[in-house]
Amino acid sequence: MRTPLHVLTAGTTAAALIAVTSCGIVEEEPSGPEVTASAPESASASPEPPENAATPVEDLLEQQGVSAGHPLAVAAGEQILAEGGNAVDAAIATAFAISVVEPYASGIGGGGSVIIAGPEGEPIFYDYREVVNNDGEIPDSGAGVPGFVAGMGQLHEDYGTMEWSELLAPAQELADDGFEVSEFLGVRMSQPDAAAAISDLEHYAPGGEILQAGETLVQEDLAQTLQTLSQNGWQDFYTGGLAESLASAAEGIDAESLADYEVVRTSPVAGEFGEFEVVSAAPGLPGPALIQMLQIAEAQGVAQMEPDSAEYIDTLSRAWLEAESTVYNDLGDPAFVDVPVDRLTDREANAQIELSAQALGAPSAAAEDAPNTTHISVVDSDGLTVSMTNTIMFFWGSGEMVDGYFLNNHLSRFEAIDTPANQPEPGRRTVTWSTPTMVLDGEGQPLLAIGSPGGHQILNILSTVLVQWGLQGATLEEAIEAPRFRAASDGETLYLEDTVSEEVISELEDMGWQTEIWPVEQASFGSVQPVLIDYETGQLHSTDDPRREGAHAVIP
Repeated sequence: MRTPLHVLTAGTTAAALIAVTSCGIVEEEPSGPEVTASAPESASASPEPPENAATPVEDLLEQQGVSAGHPLAVAAGEQILAEGGNAVDAAIATAFAISVVEPYASGIGGGGSVIIAGPEGEPIFYDYREVVNNDGEIPDSGAGVPGFVAGMGQLHEDYGTMEWSELLAPAQELADDGFEVSEFLGVRMSQPDAAAAISDLEHYAPGGEILQAGETLVQEDLAQTLQTLSQNGWQDFYTGGLAESLASAAEGIDAESLADYEVVRTSPVAGEFGEFEVVSAAPGLPGPALIQMLQIAEAQGVAQMEPDSAEYIDTLSRAWLEAESTVYNDLGDPAFVDVPVDRLTDREANAQIELSAQALGAPSAAAEDAPNTTHISVVDSDGLTVSMTNTIMFFWGSGEMVDGYFLNNHLSRFEAIDTPANQPEPGRRTVTWSTPTMVLDGEGQPLLAIGSPGGHQILNILSTVLVQWGLQGATLEEAIEAPRFRAASDGETLYLEDTVSEEVISELEDMGWQTEIWPVEQASFGSVQPVLIDYETGQLHSTDDPRREGAHAVIP
């Protein structure tokens, strides 16, 4: 794994974490200047990225691209790219826009994480997920101190080139003017988990009747919140009027905890896979487990197996059980516990693991296990590449609305993943499933930005695509359309999409698996958002996952 120069000091043997606060950047390493962050008023002086991290090369590519979970969010990113913004500008605009049109999945009341890479320099990882408050107490709602706004603000400080207000404008317009409820949003609003969240909200359920597909959703309070952020800067959410409003409305979120919120900036994890290097989310997110799963499957000969065959599904599922065990036994917030990343991503060590179908001590998840989050991938003409996953945890988060946005229930993951390495403490982030990822080529350049919603299914979703595309010679379209699956933690049950053939199901049952088809309306198997780079032609390629309503745009 390549270690970014900006986190090395004399005698350093591991990447140091850099904490980015709403007031400034505090570097744990003894050397290096302190950088003070302020609300971005103008882009007249372009912010500098961290030293040697994710450096673009001017006019490297002939095209630019964005992929996200909704066409209107893609349009927001496309607009920013067309106006001269870079990939980070576009990702910020897309992230705010998707929070308006997918209010159940991500937004101001939640958090997320992102990998940024370029054709030069080293990939960098930002973690702006929710944290436990300063008292160390988890409220009944499971809500943590939100990090989304701080994350977007710090990304703009480090990489943005357009004005902050310009990046929020598309989202504000969508909230203020409204947009047509899509079929997918209509289904989400009709599900039982939506009733407590939206049935008493007049703009979601006028006259007590929940909006249907084709009707218009207007979010005036959310538009006002976006306007305040646009005018006052992102710090308002942590130390201004928005912070005061949130602290007064939400149990377990107080003014001091908001003011003390920190964004973590560090190295992504990395590991060899086929002819590539995979970089993925740092702990407590499961990037190490994804890499481990890929390396185990590769060592078991998955490259030579027929895609979508029973042998292939069986092998990848057994590799998943090992990776799931890693998530439940080894991962935690690295600011509080030691995580053996080097061991978990060691190709030779993972090649020696003998696969088993036995239960590995992880709690079993049902089909209703929150197939949540949203993913955004962006590449600009200078090769700057973004892979971003944002969430409010479950669909509709805690179900509590403040100032037009839904508040997360992310801290519920401490109970769901109740291990010695994942216990709540003040300022701590929980282990969970979001996994923004990139594939780098032999020159260390970003080749593929990829990620997906899907909760507990995310590692299986990404592994299916990466194995078929990276090892088995499938096109990106073929890999994304391929049937998806996940083995239950008992090592006996396979949850399958209904596109798996009866013949393959019969062969899997002969192997000893019990099979269960998950209903489509659960949206359990995600929506992959990819952007693929071809450096020889300067062209980009993407495709839409048919499972939800994701979209993409490739522009000159």
